[in-house]
Amino acid sequence: MKKVKTDLICPPKVGELIEGTIINRGKSALYVDLGAKGIGVIYGREFFDAKEGLKGHEVGSKLVAKITNIENDEGYRELSLAEASQEMSWNKLNEAKENGLSFEVTVRNANKGGLICPLMGINGFLPTSQLLPEHYPKVTGGDPSKIALELQKLVGQKITVKIFDLDPKEKKLILSEKATKKDRAEEELKKYMTGDIVEGEISGVTSFGAFIKFGKDLEGLIHSSEILTEPNQTPDKVLSVGQKVKAKIIDIANGRIYLSLKNAEKDK
Repeated sequence: MKKVKTDLICPPKVGELIEGTIINRGKSALYVDLGAKGIGVIYGREFFDAKEGLKGHEVGSKLVAKITNIENDEGYRELSLAEASQEMSWNKLNEAKENGLSFEVTVRNANKGGLICPLMGINGFLPTSQLLPEHYPKVTGGDPSKIALELQKLVGQKITVKIFDLDPKEKKLILSEKATKKDRAEEELKKYMTGDIVEGEISGVTSFGAFIKFGKDLEGLIHSSEILTEPNQTPDKVLSVGQKVKAKIIDIANGRIYLSLKNAEKDK
């Protein structure tokens, strides 16, 4: 039995992203050759909204647009460059989230809940709860108006963030500065090596030892055997949270830092 030859060209659909070649450009319209899918037009408000994006696009240039109407009164496919750009941005943002990428954004605005930071042409929201301590508004009593004033001081500044959550349908893009802390710590850790003496602050005391914060984003463990000099002593009898100490790095393994107070004393 002979196979019936079928047309492999799918008919155009509203909402489809399609690539075409500019064949004519007027004062208020742009005509695009869509190949087997016909001729498209960007005109009216879509044309004026896309003026910035169309700069440098001359006859013969290729572009990607979204079909908004299969056929208008003149028989053209109506296209939107702005909607195509938005959809492609959401696709890139989703890929960036999956890959855990970091971005440097500029704070455009602020309110009592957080910061507005554009990313790939989409307005992202960076909640106050997702700020690192150096940017978190320290306001006694949590007065919303005072928090908003503190956050306003960050407008215009650059902040490194990761994508915390996104929903293209709801046009929701949530950013997080906290999520970059691990990356920052890994980068800073490259500056240190075994044998270095560091100065920091005790951030926690447990039965098995104590934690010390040092540098910008680093925290290491001082095991009880590297603290105590007398039998029957416990770490909480020797150290307290907030205490400033010097310690020696005795090992760096799997991104973890192990330190000693004893060795730091010996090397003074």
